[in-house]
Amino acid sequence: MDLSPLDEAGIALAVSSAIAAFESASTLEELKEARLTHSGDGAPITQANMQIKSLEKDQKPVAGRLMGSARKEIQQALDLATARIEALNEERMLAEEMVDVTVPTRRAPKGARHPLNVLLEDVSDFFIGMGWDIVEGPEIEHEWFNFDALNFGPDHPARQMQDTFYVDGVETVASDGSASDQVEQPGLVLRTHTSPVQSHTLLSRGAPVYIACPGKVYRTDALDATHTPVFHQIEGLAVDKGLTMEHLKGTLDHFAKAMFGPEAKTRLRPSFFPFTEPSAEMDLWFPLKKGGPGWIEWGGCGMVNPEVLKNAGIDPEEYTGFAFGMGIERTLMLRHGIADMRDMVEGDIRFSLQFGTTGRGN
Repeated sequence: MDLSPLDEAGIALAVSSAIAAFESASTLEELKEARLTHSGDGAPITQANMQIKSLEKDQKPVAGRLMGSARKEIQQALDLATARIEALNEERMLAEEMVDVTVPTRRAPKGARHPLNVLLEDVSDFFIGMGWDIVEGPEIEHEWFNFDALNFGPDHPARQMQDTFYVDGVETVASDGSASDQVEQPGLVLRTHTSPVQSHTLLSRGAPVYIACPGKVYRTDALDATHTPVFHQIEGLAVDKGLTMEHLKGTLDHFAKAMFGPEAKTRLRPSFFPFTEPSAEMDLWFPLKKGGPGWIEWGGCGMVNPEVLKNAGIDPEEYTGFAFGMGIERTLMLRHGIADMRDMVEGDIRFSLQFGTTGRGN
């Protein structure tokens, strides 16, 4: 409708209509629609206000007073309605989102620590109890520490690409540019055993030394029931004056009993490893062996090769040492009758839960 800025009754009606519309709105959407109708650009009160500029000079003050008062009332009513609806919305949200903290809930399970990690800690605790140090080293290792320092010859099969992950391959460098004078420089590898930690420790500490070296190692094996490209080892090294195979055998028997019970014992069979001389395969007397009690292979061991001691700056005429190593996965499989190594790496929490390691160490 057309509304004159001098029509006092018409302006009062427009104001009352706007106030009524604002008060009847129950949502912000309804209030927005009412605002556009009664105070938007097309609203009668807005159109009337625009007519003031065309009035006679003596009429403009009267019209300005009427329109100013009307617009102020409409705005106040709009502000009150906005506050009312927002307060209602807040009350509704509080009611809908209220949580009764006294109601019992079913909490999500904490999960479980992996039995391999727990076993690694148990093994470390065993050696700490004997007074040995636990030493760790880099998993990306220089080829010299991984092979040369441990008396692996340049042509040893373990150095081939099919057995070792090379991070930075062997480089060929010519000292004078001629093809006949080219020499190979060692590269970086993912360590194939934890034995390099022994060389690092002997070079930094010297002798005597008693250390156990747990950690991950890497081989280019395909994942199957008995192999995995990433696994864990524990390596033991003792270097001191007067150490013999008898000390080695006593240490292994003590360790076997700690891992497998009082009936466990070990035996040694002659073998060959580049870093020990003499060397032996270590068998474990295992009462729970499938098919009945019997011997089962557990790891390798021997007296530290004099060349390894020399490479670490230790005089083999003054010091002797023994070393041994075994896989943590194999130890776990023997202790608990696990038939498939893949169960350890697939991340199924049900595998860990059966060992009762939930929350341990937290």
